Amino acid sequence: MRICRFNEGRLGLVEQDKVYDVSAVLASLPALKWPVAPGDLLIERLPSLREAISTAKKNAKVYELADVSLLSPVATPSKIIAAPLNYKLHVDESAADAQIHNNVHNPGYEGFASPVAKFGVFLKNATSLVGASQGVVINFPGRRNDHEVELAVVIGKQCKNVKAEDAKSVIAGYCIGLDMTVRGTEDRSYRKSADTYSVLGPYLVTEDEIPNPGELAFSIHVNGAVRQNANTRDLITGVEELIAVASHVYTLYPGDVIMTGTPEGVASIQSGDLMTARMEQIGEMAVHIR
Repeated sequence: MRICRFNEGRLGLVEQDKVYDVSAVLASLPALKWPVAPGDLLIERLPSLREAISTAKKNAKVYELADVSLLSPVATPSKIIAAPLNYKLHVDESAADAQIHNNVHNPGYEGFASPVAKFGVFLKNATSLVGASQGVVINFPGRRNDHEVELAVVIGKQCKNVKAEDAKSVIAGYCIGLDMTVRGTEDRSYRKSADTYSVLGPYLVTEDEIPNPGELAFSIHVNGAVRQNANTRDLITGVEELIAVASHVYTLYPGDVIMTGTPEGVASIQSGDLMTARMEQIGEMAVHIR
């Protein structure tokens, strides 16, 4: 199942190039009471809503996918978690281009099993999250702002201390993620957390449709020219282990997003550019730079 949020917060079921407006099922979500628990209520209830979504499709208004404005498929994550330096060739290019990490986080394993083992994971501000149609606003004009395309994992249930072998049971689904960043000396979480610097989309593909997230080809083009072209088989720390690492420190909530890391080919973007990100078994999203 492919689920999107579109236009003014409508809920859509995506099938091929059509979007079925199934917003009627949102009425079955429980009313919120203060204090509101962390997490995204729709993502939490998605397993129990799937039958209702399929039923609502029968009488749904239908849109062309190309004609709707796609928002982030997750509305209210409690946090965005990201993995640093999680592809070997990106480690190499970071070592060759000091501007990428500005010696703040020197690339290299230095006796650790992986960069994630060395650095752990880091947080991005949840308010940095946008959908494909909203685009990216350059928050640091005059500095190097880079694209980083990666597989994004959406957590489906509250969990803590998840073992890697059990990790798939807590996944709601997958998206394409853009982890935008400005290069500089500030802490990485600051440089990557500006408004619009986390793009998620084009929709959520539920976990059952992607049996092997460690075997997905993906790419990003800027103004038609390929910049990054890789496969998740080259992840140093895989999806399941990342969930184990993150949940060891953080309680994960429904709708939390894990950005799994970007491959080699990161490069700068400018206002007016068009990024086109594609991922096997997920889809494609076009994102404008403003």
